[in-house]
Amino acid sequence: MATKPGERRLQILQTLASMLETPKGEKITTAALAGQLDCSEAALYRHFASKAQMYDGLIEFIEQSLFGVINQITSDENEGLKQVEQIVALLLRFAQKNRGMTRVLIGDALVNENERLQARINALLDKVEAALKQSLRIAATQENLKADADFGALANLLRCYAVGRWEQYARSGFSREPLAQWPQQWTMLYFACLSQSGTPGSD
Repeated sequence: MATKPGERRLQILQTLASMLETPKGEKITTAALAGQLDCSEAALYRHFASKAQMYDGLIEFIEQSLFGVINQITSDENEGLKQVEQIVALLLRFAQKNRGMTRVLIGDALVNENERLQARINALLDKVEAALKQSLRIAATQENLKADADFGALANLLRCYAVGRWEQYARSGFSREPLAQWPQQWTMLYFACLSQSGTPGSD
């Protein structure tokens, strides 16, 4: 039974994501992808103009998945620091559930691919950082964070924490799970946020 064009596109992206889950992380060729799908490379190019366009499809999935939930968090949760906690937990949970996407997020899967793809990931992470910064600002207005806190530095710290956990997960062959030790580490990050002030050495 023939599949609809949209279904075949989705099947190609799902197969690509699945191939990215291999711990060794070999470069994926269109020939290998076609082999997994039992079709010709020409058949792939009927659905995607290039391999870069396939990665674009994966990045679009990541964007929609993450920001769909981030928007829900910021809409449903009024407390700024709880927003921060839930957003960072989301970043860790998404990676743990989507191994192949983790390799896209850290840029490992994009080595030797179109540099525009890495720029798109960078922009995605900048948007995540901006969302964290906004939640930290809300926390300050609720007097749960010092008004002179460096929101930009804190948001970047939280972003780097999540990316570091992603990196560890991928580099360990997906054995060091991002959510491992999260409850303990959030407590540490929480108190780091609370104690952060724009005046070094102040109480």
